[in-house]
Amino acid sequence: MSEQEKPHRPIRSFVLRQGRLTVGQQRAFDTLWPHFGLEYDGQPIDFPTLFGNDNPVFLEIGFGNGASLASMAEANPEHNYLGIEVHGPGVGHLLLEIEKRSLRNVRILRHDAIEVLKNAIPSGSLQGLFLFFPDPWHKKRHHKRRILNPAFVNELGRVIRPGGFFHAATDWEDYALQMMEILSAAEAAFENSAGKGCYTPRPDYRPLTKFEQRGHRLGHGVWDLIFIRRQD
Repeated sequence: MSEQEKPHRPIRSFVLRQGRLTVGQQRAFDTLWPHFGLEYDGQPIDFPTLFGNDNPVFLEIGFGNGASLASMAEANPEHNYLGIEVHGPGVGHLLLEIEKRSLRNVRILRHDAIEVLKNAIPSGSLQGLFLFFPDPWHKKRHHKRRILNPAFVNELGRVIRPGGFFHAATDWEDYALQMMEILSAAEAAFENSAGKGCYTPRPDYRPLTKFEQRGHRLGHGVWDLIFIRRQD
């Protein structure tokens, strides 16, 4: 097989770590996933049917243990939330939070977010999209794996409705600078809510994580970027 004939392997923005589930997380998968989990089939999601209403939809990519997503969903029952995460323990933890907080406005997808964004999120269907502390891939040779790139921003412009927003946060300064450069270059579709080249103070709706609190104590910075989808 020639080099041209070899199948193209997509560059992934994550490495799938097979973490061990706790007993509680396994129970959550067994009993709660059928109600709150969504199996990826490559088809566009019908959000009104999925949630049973026409409320605004917000998507979080890479929700980790689900702390921010659960907090936002509990504080805003009039909003719908879809979370994407590939790591099993994090999904299990969010399922337990859904149960603990009696949430009904959260659904979960366990799949590659890039494929979900391209194939399963209808155009103009999102009011907001969150990307909190994505893998920084700090080694320069790995920067190509960073999820936020021009192609990703093009998809954001498609799925976020006019007047909606994209909110990213990172604790890696060089990634924050790269995010700002890429998002600012998409000025035809997005406008920086804080002003050109400016970062946004952390909004109250983004919970301060334990990791972030520790970083603050050590003098580490965190950068938030919120860009508004322009009217077409």
